[in-house]
Amino acid sequence: MTVDIAGTTRLAAVIGHPVGHSLSPAIHNAAFRARGLDWVYLAFDVAAGSVAPAFAGVRALGVAGLSVTMPHKQAAAEHADELTDDARRLGAVNCVVNRNGSLVGHNTDGAGFLAALDAEIGFSARGARCVVLGGGGAARAVVLALTRAGAAQIVVVNRTPARARSAAALGGDIALVAAPEEAESMVSGADRVVNATRVGMGEPSTTDLPVVLDWLHPGQVVADLVYQPLRTPLVLGARQRGITAVNGLAMLVHQAALSFELWTGIDAPLDVMTEVVSARFASQ
Repeated sequence: MTVDIAGTTRLAAVIGHPVGHSLSPAIHNAAFRARGLDWVYLAFDVAAGSVAPAFAGVRALGVAGLSVTMPHKQAAAEHADELTDDARRLGAVNCVVNRNGSLVGHNTDGAGFLAALDAEIGFSARGARCVVLGGGGAARAVVLALTRAGAAQIVVVNRTPARARSAAALGGDIALVAAPEEAESMVSGADRVVNATRVGMGEPSTTDLPVVLDWLHPGQVVADLVYQPLRTPLVLGARQRGITAVNGLAMLVHQAALSFELWTGIDAPLDVMTEVVSARFASQ
């Protein structure tokens, strides 16, 4: 569909490096059309270390909203004019709202994670024993989200102890760190298992697994934040064992929907956004 751009058209964009693979332009432009908004969304490849001048351009040009992806999330938190509580605690920004030249940094990853799983499977973390695999930005967002959602316990498992401790600190008294050699007992005893690592991404072999599948059992919920491919070895293996398992595609849509709503002030057309993403992966 042709986009009619005029002098009144508002601009939103994503910055990252690389950024050519991003689905965000397709998702957001479809959402803008569905809501009849005079907005357009572009992608800008911004080199590492160039967030400050990029933000200066956002202010100068009046770019209304910005998505931030790797490797710029931490730098975006450093250069934003204001931070929400989640962005401040996570030290990472994935969404920026331009308020008359003042750039407000948000982090919608954790809220998007919970909203996606609730929409897909009626997921609830309240009272649950959770294991989070990983210690990076995604793991940190998940730990904070699970804490706020009322999890009873959160165990962070990561090969780098310092990163694991940093992620677990966001969970306060209910979170603890487990060494990789303790993973079996922690995973087998968990109600919810979240893979927040990159294991299984791209074109994985059947052995690209963040956990041993025999540690899992029916009654658990497994969430793999990886969505490329849709059926990762973890998702496939868990489902073959009768375990509810979901990938990260819905999280991608829901965190984008939250950004849309922060920029525009209106409800995101989740059905349209989901349809766009699903069409991109229809052959998988």
